Amino acid sequence: MLALWHSIGFGLVTASVLAVASVGLTVQFGVNNYVNISYSQYMTLGAFFTWDLMNYGHWNLIVAGVVASLGVGVVSLAIGKGILNQFVRRGAQAAQMLLVTFSLALLFNAIMATAWGANPFELSMSIQTAHHVGPFLFTDAQLDVIGLSALLLVGTHLLLTHTRLGKAMRALSDNKALARLAGIRTSRVTDAVWFLTGFLASVGGITLAVEVASFDLNLGINFFFVVMAAVIVGGIGRPYGTMLGALIIGLAIEVSTNVIPAAYKLDVAFVILILILLFRPQGLSRIVGKA
Repeated sequence: MLALWHSIGFGLVTASVLAVASVGLTVQFGVNNYVNISYSQYMTLGAFFTWDLMNYGHWNLIVAGVVASLGVGVVSLAIGKGILNQFVRRGAQAAQMLLVTFSLALLFNAIMATAWGANPFELSMSIQTAHHVGPFLFTDAQLDVIGLSALLLVGTHLLLTHTRLGKAMRALSDNKALARLAGIRTSRVTDAVWFLTGFLASVGGITLAVEVASFDLNLGINFFFVVMAAVIVGGIGRPYGTMLGALIIGLAIEVSTNVIPAAYKLDVAFVILILILLFRPQGLSRIVGKA
């Protein structure tokens, strides 16, 4: 029974990482209406930037992570505005954009391999103390990950529901042509979405690097398919449904280690994904609202 409670605790940490990364991806899809595979590399890039700032700039993890994520947000904006939007303006369809973003992911991987190599890296952490929270056991870093995720998700909720930018983003997600007719400057909103999703991807990658202890070039791409599973389970383009999908996937992955080898735990996400596509392809977004 103790092992079950511990695995549920680990599941909450995984769900926290997954929620931040998957919400960024689903917001991006909702506005742009295509899957950006290069999003996975923004996760890895955030972890590498943070490592550089901690090791060469001697910054602490929090400051380095914030600055790195802002930097990845700028990279995301530059790529989105300078490359991806150009294909969209020329009438590229979703399948074509999938190939374009896949090519970008390969290019990013090659650049990062040149800059950092293929060896594993580790974000230096202080000695961790374990804390009992009810039946769960968390380290300091895990509590920080959960708290940061909750803060960012609440912030995303407030952005979407209480700001003009958030309402404009939701309008674009529902109907881009109608949003233009309503006077919304769609290009500015799209730029803001590129920056926001790059920032969230980076935070997701940094928290993932903290959770797994060491990381390499494959950090983002290995986790991207789990992120996609959470997005589809929750309802693609639906942030609140995606949060629920992340919770379900995160808990299922870690709890499954009580009955299957840990090496296969990520496969559980694909099983859940297949079941959702078979029986509820629209996802679970209606359970928590359409937003």
